[in-house]
Amino acid sequence: MKNKRKIIGLDARFYGPLGKGLGRYTKEVVDRVIQDKENDYVVFLSVENFFDFDVSSFSNVKKVLVKARWYSCREQIELPYLIWRNKINLMHFLHFNVPVLTPTKFIVTIHDLILTKFPTLRATKLSPILYWLKNFVYRFVIWLAVRRSQVVIAVSQFTKEDIENQFKVPSDKVKMIYEGVADSLKYFGKNSTKDDDKKIILGYNIHKPYLLYVGNAYPHKNLEGLIRIFSKLTSKKPDLSLVLVGKSDYFYSRVQAYAQKFKHQDKIIFPGYVTDSDLAALFRQAESYVFASLYEGFGLPPLEAMAQECPVVSSDKACMSEVLGEAASYFNPEDEEDSSERIFNFINNSEEKKILVQKGKEQVKQYSWDKCAKEILKIYNTFK
Repeated sequence: MKNKRKIIGLDARFYGPLGKGLGRYTKEVVDRVIQDKENDYVVFLSVENFFDFDVSSFSNVKKVLVKARWYSCREQIELPYLIWRNKINLMHFLHFNVPVLTPTKFIVTIHDLILTKFPTLRATKLSPILYWLKNFVYRFVIWLAVRRSQVVIAVSQFTKEDIENQFKVPSDKVKMIYEGVADSLKYFGKNSTKDDDKKIILGYNIHKPYLLYVGNAYPHKNLEGLIRIFSKLTSKKPDLSLVLVGKSDYFYSRVQAYAQKFKHQDKIIFPGYVTDSDLAALFRQAESYVFASLYEGFGLPPLEAMAQECPVVSSDKACMSEVLGEAASYFNPEDEEDSSERIFNFINNSEEKKILVQKGKEQVKQYSWDKCAKEILKIYNTFK
């Protein structure tokens, strides 16, 4: 007798580039798990990405529009109602914001505990009272999500231990599943030339040599600290530029304003959002990818850099040594003088960079979105 088909719900409201790192994770996981023919899937999308998600070739997949904004009071009512209406047997929230009234079994992916580890007024435009109230609500929602979930997925061993220690949950409830590296970044370089790459970087008004950062500009990413480190570097290497790639928003605007305080502000370049194909070229032409983050749950961009044979120099904080292993050079971002010296020595050591490029290509092989999705499907299939 065949098992009854389950209806699995996927909260994909962050799907695509609008969700930044969360959007990448959501897209890569959702695009793969819906290939499963053993179950039926309902994909919940936002107004911004509803029409970007095509289910016309899937007979077992439907999409549902959620009009409520992320983290809003309205989502606490609308999303549970839509989950109930679509008869969901198991819900997967790919981010921690699980509605309190969720009416079915669910699993949740928690990428990090930044909101509980690094509460700061610099992470918001709200007044102090509203920020701390919102932070309290976030903490409660995360706590409840961890407590009520059937399974918690953590994206690194570091994050798994963070969750277990902070929320006092059994170790076997938290499953560690690594993220992957996008195929569009892993393989694009095989069909390109150095001349093509040079044209692309010049199109963004970028000249070599340059250090590259890709990601958002939230405070824990420490971009202001990176700018200070870079300003020390320019005294030793005045032709060097710093390129900070990320979609323009409130946080990037603040970093841009901060950069104006420095003597070599013209050497700090903000290209904004960059497509994967152009991003691959930026990686390949960079002197190094530099990551000065103070806290990460996984840290995907350095791996994407390695996939494009870009040497990586990274913060030694949180999970970075776990994820990057021996394929990166490390520095302590809280010691800016020493960081500047280490980065300067690294970018001028061509032999070390060659060695790390080769190690990076091997390191990236450990991380696969296909493997990630298969592990998640195994979890889905443990439920009747």
